[in-house]
Amino acid sequence: MPSPSRRTVLATGSALGGTLLAGGLPAQARAAGHADTSDPWHTVLDDADLVWQRMPRTWYEGPYLGNGFLGSGIYAEPGTETGSFSAVRFNVQHSQVQDHRPEFGSLFGLARLPIGWFTLEPVGAITGLDWRLGLRDAELTGTLTTDKGTLTLRALVHNSRSVLAVEVTPSEGERDFRWVFHPADAISPRADFKPLPDGYRGNPPAEVATHDGVSTAVQPLLSGGQHVTAWRERTRGRTRCLYVHVAHSYPKSTALGRALATVRGASALPYDLLAGTHRAWWHAYYRKSFLSLPDARIQRFYWIQLYKAASAARRDAPVMATSGPWLESTPWPNTWWNLNVQLEYWLIHGSNHLELDAVTRALSEFRDNLSKEVSDRYRADSLGIPRTTDPQLVNGAAGTLTGYGVGIPGQDPPTPEVGNLTWALHNVWLSYRHTMDESILRDVLFPLLRKAVNYYLHFLEPGTDGKLHLPATFSPEYGGNSRDCNYDLMLLTWGCRTLLESAELLGLDDELAPRWREVLAKRVAYPTDANGFMIGADIPFAKSHRHYSHLLAVYPLYELTGRTPDERALIEKSLAHWVGFEGALQGYTFTGAASMSALLGKGEDALKYLGQLMTRFIQPNTMYKESGPVIETPLSAAQSLHDMVCQSWGGVVRVFPALPADWADLTVHDFRTQGAFLLSAVRKGGVTRWVRLVSEAGAPCVVRHGIAGAIDVRDGRGRQLRYETVGDGTIHVTLRRGESALITAKGDHPDLTVTPVRPNADAPRWGLPA
Repeated sequence: MPSPSRRTVLATGSALGGTLLAGGLPAQARAAGHADTSDPWHTVLDDADLVWQRMPRTWYEGPYLGNGFLGSGIYAEPGTETGSFSAVRFNVQHSQVQDHRPEFGSLFGLARLPIGWFTLEPVGAITGLDWRLGLRDAELTGTLTTDKGTLTLRALVHNSRSVLAVEVTPSEGERDFRWVFHPADAISPRADFKPLPDGYRGNPPAEVATHDGVSTAVQPLLSGGQHVTAWRERTRGRTRCLYVHVAHSYPKSTALGRALATVRGASALPYDLLAGTHRAWWHAYYRKSFLSLPDARIQRFYWIQLYKAASAARRDAPVMATSGPWLESTPWPNTWWNLNVQLEYWLIHGSNHLELDAVTRALSEFRDNLSKEVSDRYRADSLGIPRTTDPQLVNGAAGTLTGYGVGIPGQDPPTPEVGNLTWALHNVWLSYRHTMDESILRDVLFPLLRKAVNYYLHFLEPGTDGKLHLPATFSPEYGGNSRDCNYDLMLLTWGCRTLLESAELLGLDDELAPRWREVLAKRVAYPTDANGFMIGADIPFAKSHRHYSHLLAVYPLYELTGRTPDERALIEKSLAHWVGFEGALQGYTFTGAASMSALLGKGEDALKYLGQLMTRFIQPNTMYKESGPVIETPLSAAQSLHDMVCQSWGGVVRVFPALPADWADLTVHDFRTQGAFLLSAVRKGGVTRWVRLVSEAGAPCVVRHGIAGAIDVRDGRGRQLRYETVGDGTIHVTLRRGESALITAKGDHPDLTVTPVRPNADAPRWGLPA
């Protein structure tokens, strides 16, 4: 890792600092095109670049590019002999391309459809490569060596134009390399794993044509509409650049015109001009937050997840499907709502990237479809979301076993999940809490959560014990239906409490408020036994299970946090029992266990679980698989890291709550917390040197700062601020919108810089280094 001498100073006229420097180069350095040697983002991002000195053979080994819509995964063309490669595949996939036959359900009739791939076919046999996926520029660069010469390439998926651009400069012996497009069969990828529904068949073959120098593959759909891949290669001197765009339209066939226009516009620009605006967006993206820690492998992994998140997600893009915009062979060719979506988006809050929040936007935009996913008996006042949907939140055969519609409590067998929408709305609540944007609370969270909870209220009933009980519902993936299922009881409890708090904040006197209070007062206790939390009253936790559906009150809802010795013991017992069954554990088991350990302040345990995730499940390019690509687990590992560095549940910002002993040095900057605070803090030699909070909303500021002994609290001009001590190491300080508080040991004036920390040990880069 590069020297930690590169730094950015918190700069004002005083020693205490105000805002971070813009981080750009001095004018003379920018004009000369010199690299910045004093920029912490350059340091950590360049260090995190993935490298390949061996040929990636699969999606899980290769580079990937994307912008939330268009995605490309790059690896050797399958079918080549071991040790001999004849071509490189550039997959072309798009998050909006899907079928539109709801009668066959979300996993066949509404499934995402594969588009195709380009092969880069050299003249000679491939003998070597040296590639780098540069995170800072979101660009693949490097060389491909053959027995006839070399191909020097640069590739990106343009941030705003949604064009795959691949520039290749061949040596003399490789001048005649070629690109070939291979349209994929437009059939649900699930067809390779499951029997086809009666009457279902794939779409007709794509129609390849040329239009004034632009090639196209037009894929007609049996449902009407089309998706179109358009491409053009332009030669400038010795360099050739391929430009590719994908457009989708339904029910009209308008995609062809849009695809042609986009490719013509983009191909008029040399690669460098395209790259300039693309790089500018990415450079600004990363500067919204900063994190550096002394584990080089995990630090690199973290920054790769931020790259991956912005490659796979944008606010106006479809909510991430299980594989993001990169569709490979998979039985999961759509969007999953019983865990995957929720985990995919958690990292956007702490990392200060709300511009990626497609969940809040989609739930609001397509709310009318949510009423259609519950039985028509309840549509007047209830909403729900089934296990799987397309980008418009449509399931297809809603309410049927084939379509996995929202379950009806008490129905047997089986009952698909009831609580998925409530859990998804917890993500919306997180977006509200991290921004304090009242429009999210008023226009999205409250009205949707009210109807999601209302669905439960139709079935909640008193028992002979005087408590309110739920009839049998289904806990995700465990199997079987249980009365008083913890998945649903925990979500219902959080939902009622959040509705009451929201109504108070919004000044609403809601007619259902007495019912919500009754639920909180009278609902049955969460079922437990000698091993901790059960699946439900009828089903103990007694077998290996990857999902923490029975533990949501602990994490991520923070309804139970270990406030008392008995509560802490229950959490510890339940966690140990859950992860103690080997066999069905998967990657996100260990991210959940890491975050629960962080809640308990057990940094060593949290790091141990992340270590198991890295060694057992994470692939060379940091992707993850369960039969096919499943994107949520690596992204949720970034959130587990957040939970070790900062927690802000319950109205308290906790700084460095669960760091392992080896992480004696750590730097965080502009970490977004609940209450809409931006946190910066530095730890050196195992001691927190300073903590700074900037208030964006003027919300109550309660911070557990972790600085031992007496403290000083000063504003951005160095003036002492009054504060109230509210607990051991916890203070309350009043900050108005835009004001800041700097907390240090009393009399201390530490160096207020944001710098990468020195790694404890060397570590290999991600990718396939030599």
